[in-house]
Amino acid sequence: MKIIFWGTPGEAVPFLEICARSHDVPAAVTRPDRPSGRGLAFQPSPVKTAAGRLQISVLQPDRPGDALQRLRDLQADLAVVVAYGKIFKPDVLASTRLGFLNVHFSLLPKYRGAAPIEWSLMRGEKRTGTTLFWLDAGMDTGPVQSRCEVEIGPDEDSAGLAEKLVRSGTAALEKVLADVAAGAIRREPQAGEPSLAPKLTREDARLDFGRAAFEIHNRVRGLIGGLRAFLKFPQGTVAILKTRVEETGREEPHLARGGNPGSQTPPGTLVRVERERGILVQCGSGRLWVVEVQPEGKKRIPAADFVNGLRLRPGDLFHVA
Repeated sequence: MKIIFWGTPGEAVPFLEICARSHDVPAAVTRPDRPSGRGLAFQPSPVKTAAGRLQISVLQPDRPGDALQRLRDLQADLAVVVAYGKIFKPDVLASTRLGFLNVHFSLLPKYRGAAPIEWSLMRGEKRTGTTLFWLDAGMDTGPVQSRCEVEIGPDEDSAGLAEKLVRSGTAALEKVLADVAAGAIRREPQAGEPSLAPKLTREDARLDFGRAAFEIHNRVRGLIGGLRAFLKFPQGTVAILKTRVEETGREEPHLARGGNPGSQTPPGTLVRVERERGILVQCGSGRLWVVEVQPEGKKRIPAADFVNGLRLRPGDLFHVA
């Protein structure tokens, strides 16, 4: 088949390679180069770099419709889309013979939108997967060609889950491309209750010790790959990089402000400090080990070093902004 590939980030590159391995890919469409780094030099997307290595022509329109005539001239059978980052209008979707096949990192209709991996972790899902579906005019609403499920470990973060989904998703795409080439096309309507995975904002990353320990832990591991979870102290913003929910069953005296035993421990109380395990913090329900942090503008450090620098002791409250 003749396939036009659409994608931008590094996660899309293995899918481009699968397409190029057994099919003709006359063009890869990716987002325009963007300024990056201290010098703000324009940098190509990972897909553009990979396309150059594979000797595939690259198109970089500001909007998909800007390349419409070129797409029509290519007379492709199929388009494969992986994290391209733009909505397609009907005239673009009609530019290939069979349509646009999109790779989405959730089990649709759950987590439609820009950040399905992050939101599935932040919501504490135990299973997710990859859905290959046919694009229509809606946001991730088109009919399904194929899906594959994976389990989510209790401490798995967004970077590790993305790698797992790419491995399973590329295997699924290879099979689907063979099926489509043989005429075995499925267009099953999505079934089930839909949910959204919108683009993340800085407010999504702000932590609150008043929440349950497992909710905070899920937010930290869901955000580790990009916009990271953080606390804002009077001394500056601190990214929270690694946490672990305390195992239940260990009895300790309640600690109030100043370390006085015998009263209910308020959320945000520092319960214990251990060099290897980190710092144990009381949450709205449950307690959370904070293992590793990164103060703004500095290197990542053990959480125990951070609280020692603030001269905090068990019983003290974290004063967050």
